[in-house]
Amino acid sequence: MPKNLSLEQVIASTSTGVVITDPHQPDNPILYANLAFTQITGYDVAEVVGKNCRFLSGVDTDPGTLQLLREAIAQQQSITCTLLNYRRDGSCFWNEITVDPVFEDGKLLYFVAMQRDVTTRQQSIDLKLMEERLLYEALYDSLTGLPNRILLMERLRQAVQAAQQGEDTLFATLFIDLDRFKMINDSLGHSVGDRLLVDIANRLSGCLCPKDTLARLGGDEFVVLLEDLSNRESVTRVADRIQYALTLPFSVEGHEVFTAASIGIALSTTGYACPEDLLRDADIAMYCAKAQGRARYEIFQPKMHTRAVTLLQLETDLRRAIERQELQLYYQPIISLRTRQAIGFEALIRWQHPTRGMVSPSEFIPIAEETGLIVPIGDWVLRQACQQMQTWRQMFADRPPLMVNVNVSGKQFGSHLTEQVSQILRDTGLDPHQLKLEITETLLMENAEYAVNGLTQLQKLGIQLAIDDFGTGYSSLSYLHRLPIDTLKIDRSFISRLDTDAEQLTIVRTIIMLAWNLGMDVVAEGVETSKQLAQLYALRCEYAQGYFFSKPLDAQSAEQLIRSQQLAEL
Repeated sequence: MPKNLSLEQVIASTSTGVVITDPHQPDNPILYANLAFTQITGYDVAEVVGKNCRFLSGVDTDPGTLQLLREAIAQQQSITCTLLNYRRDGSCFWNEITVDPVFEDGKLLYFVAMQRDVTTRQQSIDLKLMEERLLYEALYDSLTGLPNRILLMERLRQAVQAAQQGEDTLFATLFIDLDRFKMINDSLGHSVGDRLLVDIANRLSGCLCPKDTLARLGGDEFVVLLEDLSNRESVTRVADRIQYALTLPFSVEGHEVFTAASIGIALSTTGYACPEDLLRDADIAMYCAKAQGRARYEIFQPKMHTRAVTLLQLETDLRRAIERQELQLYYQPIISLRTRQAIGFEALIRWQHPTRGMVSPSEFIPIAEETGLIVPIGDWVLRQACQQMQTWRQMFADRPPLMVNVNVSGKQFGSHLTEQVSQILRDTGLDPHQLKLEITETLLMENAEYAVNGLTQLQKLGIQLAIDDFGTGYSSLSYLHRLPIDTLKIDRSFISRLDTDAEQLTIVRTIIMLAWNLGMDVVAEGVETSKQLAQLYALRCEYAQGYFFSKPLDAQSAEQLIRSQQLAEL
């Protein structure tokens, strides 16, 4: 060092902030600070001497880093760290600090802390971390950590491009949709549902190889991309492995939960030009698997796409059917077996399509259920049936009042059904005792406690209630006793074999006796032969309906039937 340049001058002139502290006094106070320190922090030397350096820290300084700094000082060790500190004017800066102990003859004399403002560098690091975080959030699902739709589509695109470039590889997409997952959310709560989704994601990952891609599209939908497959059977083996894995119970927050999945498979052998088509076809195949009974897989076939396009067009037409007045109500008489007279009608919906003609309810009702269109359609049916019955009531005021039965969908059977029925009764003026709602046995047993409450509210309106398709579900007799039901309708599947199968005769007899014991009426559905009628008469069944008596009638024909009965009575 030049003779005319002292160490103090060097420290004073450096651009690095230098602070010397006294470890022998309480709180390790500052003894010296150079000019660079005052320029970095904005504090004068006189303001900082005697203070501990922690006065630069704010409440958002990382406590973990501060703890490491304190421990190094306590152990008389060197340390370098970066802290978020604050200047005299309140502005913050990133302060890179290196603290070294100074010894003489093994005795600690001072601590020297060298400080640099590294805000620009830290901001660059923070920006990079932010970019990485944003990229991760853009490509990965926040709940499960799996690739999301964006990343999946990119990997599908790469697989499709490789196939187009002549690479002789087989790949496949598996579209996985959990069966009845909504029921888990509704019954156990969304927190349990989310935890279950994470566990399912982990279990699905265990069914795959590291090179495979497992993605979550959202909700309860997952997609698997299998690449470099040896043959078609290797795809179905993976599907079988997934199906088996999901049959094992899950333990979630103290609940034992069972689930299953419907899987649609699209193979690259079909030939695809874009990844969207691959995912679409796997989705179509998945819906076919659901339609076949759930908890299974289906491999895409081109005819499935044709069917899907047809259903989509049918859905589009159905959305316009109400406003175009294409929907009609038909009325099937319900006959008293004692008087052989109609005591009421079941309202049945029909769709007169402008180009396809009469569309069967079995074709469009499932679409209406799936899309939610059943709610406005159900409202229309209920209103039309009540209005028609009120018209007949006024037209045939001198005869005993008839009953109109209206079927209620599961999507209608909610918190607003009672209000809806009440409003329609007020609007149409129909006597509540002339309306009977039919609810399927399966719907009631899916949530029996909820059904008891809902039906009780409806009963208070003065309407009657029936269980439709009785015998096809799994009724709990304890709940059946509690349900405010007026009528059991024996499913047509039992009646159709009544005259050929002795076992069916026993079942029908048991249902009739059960209804008597519970104080309920009984209606046999689907009566088509005189022998079936004779059997029901012998079993003392009270009411029946079916083609043997009459097919469903349009409103004009039903009116003629009522008129003819009135004349017969006169």
